[in-house]
Amino acid sequence: MIKFENFVRAAMGVVALFILATPSAAEPAKDPMRAQIAAPPLAAAPAKKPMRARLAAAPAAPTKQTTARKQVVADKKLHNLILQVNTNEPAMMNLALNNAANVAQYYKDLGEKVSIEVVTFGPGLHMLRNDTSPVKARLEVLALSTPEISFKACANTQENMRKAEGKDIPIVPQAQVVKSGVVRVMQLQEKGWSYVKP
Repeated sequence: MIKFENFVRAAMGVVALFILATPSAAEPAKDPMRAQIAAPPLAAAPAKKPMRARLAAAPAAPTKQTTARKQVVADKKLHNLILQVNTNEPAMMNLALNNAANVAQYYKDLGEKVSIEVVTFGPGLHMLRNDTSPVKARLEVLALSTPEISFKACANTQENMRKAEGKDIPIVPQAQVVKSGVVRVMQLQEKGWSYVKP
C-alpha cells in the first residue's frame, strides 16, 4: 500500500514538473525548439468596412428604365436561319422560298434584323442551276427585293453533276458556291443558327 502511495506521489510530481516546465502561450519561449512548438499568434480579425462603403459596393437594384433598355437591346438581336434544300422537287423549292420570304417579312415588320441562307446540295442543287432551275425567276426577284436572303450552292454536288453530265454546271448569279453544302449547314449551326428543312 505504501509503495502504491509513493508511486502516485511520484507520478503527480512528474506531471507538476511537466506543467511548470511548459511555457504559457502568453510568454515567448526562450528555447528555439520550444519556439517552434509554441502556439502561433492569433490572426487579427479583418476590419469591417463602414456602412457607407458597403452600400456603395452593393450592386444597384434595376430600375424600370434600365430593365426596359435591356429589353430593347435584347429584342434587337440578329436572327439567323438556315433553310436546307436537297430535293429536285419544285414544290419543295417554292416552299423553301416562301419560308424565307415570310421570315424576312416577319422580322422586317418588327424592325429586327434577320439573316437567311438557303443552302442547296444533292438533287437540290437544281434549284440554283442556271440551266435547270424551276424557280429561277423567283430567285431573281428575291435577290433584288430581300437582301436578307442569300443562296449557297454545294461545289461537291456541282462537280459530281459535271462528271455525270459531261458538261459545266452553271449556277445562277444570285448564288454563291461553297465547298460543301452539308459542311456549310454544320458550320452555321455551330454558330447558333436555327435550322429548318422545308
